[in-house]
Amino acid sequence: MKGYIQVYTGDGKGKTTAALGLALRAAGAGIHVYIAQFLKGRRSSEHTILEKLGDMITVRQFGRAGFMTGEPTEEDKKIARKGLGEIRKVLASGTYGLVILDEANDAVHTRLFPVEDLLDLLEKKPEEVEIVITGRNADPRIIERADLVTEMNMVKHYFERGVSARRGIED
Repeated sequence: MKGYIQVYTGDGKGKTTAALGLALRAAGAGIHVYIAQFLKGRRSSEHTILEKLGDMITVRQFGRAGFMTGEPTEEDKKIARKGLGEIRKVLASGTYGLVILDEANDAVHTRLFPVEDLLDLLEKKPEEVEIVITGRNADPRIIERADLVTEMNMVKHYFERGVSARRGIED
């Protein structure tokens, strides 16, 4: 089966959630999934269930504890570059049919690594591997390279009324 490049971007909620839904669907069909999470270094509720699917879904985080905000440090950049290196090995391994690069758009936007590094990774992906890139601020060159782009726009969000992230829903 031919693999395509999908991008989930925009300021609305649900980009990672959509990617995780696709991961579950792929695993259910017998496709091995690799999820690389950039900017994120702390566990969320999804990790609990994904660990139980460890024979089908692998999750690796390439960020410090919490979610990176502000200017990246050299340590942030080093961790992100390590992630790109691991993803290159994953793509070459032939093990995974779906590779999710969670928050990779924001990793580019915050200058953790240049867009050219992400484009190079996309150009070298094996024909049969599906890649999903999530995160706000997708670079126009990533959008141009993608086969499918979904933009999630926030129309209304309870966060605006002071509702914090809820366990099992946003966290």
